[in-house]
Amino acid sequence: MALISPSMLSADYVNLQRDIEMTEAAGAKWLHIDIMDGHFVPNISFGYSMVKALRPITDMVLDVHLMIDTPIRYVDEFCKAGADYLTIHVESDTPENIDATLDRIIANGVKPGIVVKPKTPAEAVLPYLHKCELVLVMTVEPGFGGQKFMADMMPKLKALKEMIDTHKPGCHLEVDGGVDMVTAEICKENGADVLVAGSAFYKAEDKVAFVKSLES
Repeated sequence: MALISPSMLSADYVNLQRDIEMTEAAGAKWLHIDIMDGHFVPNISFGYSMVKALRPITDMVLDVHLMIDTPIRYVDEFCKAGADYLTIHVESDTPENIDATLDRIIANGVKPGIVVKPKTPAEAVLPYLHKCELVLVMTVEPGFGGQKFMADMMPKLKALKEMIDTHKPGCHLEVDGGVDMVTAEICKENGADVLVAGSAFYKAEDKVAFVKSLES
């Protein structure tokens, strides 16, 4: 059993509320929100004001993924804006600051998570795992939607599943990048229980069937 977290990055920004309502109506319980600063990744997207605007219009879990440098500067604002999960990249700051950022998220009553880029080994998560409620594995290079799924990330995913089972049972293991009906099955076979789907979800003709397929 898995959960789908449709990525708002692939929604229609002109009709965003319509697409959010449609996403919830399709049966999705989570909504993935990518925050990009143009420095940590070569693209710019939403800020905490977007999270604040979405919070009153949906009961979905807001799964906020910070692709920003030095996230400790902004986590208070994202927590107050209404994030349910707030994930930061292990590569985005010093180990000391990553640790402090996770503590800050916890202090705000939000569930913290850690993210690893494709070239970052699974072991990089271990020092922070005891504080995390979510581990996110990127199966594309972060920064742009619609990229091809990197199947060679599956050994890392499987290794992280084993770490979670040993050190933090109950922590979610999420995959983001190139997830569709085919690649979702590969991810689930290797331990993922949360699946971020962007283009594949919003382009699906039958979104209810898409959600049921991924979550089965």
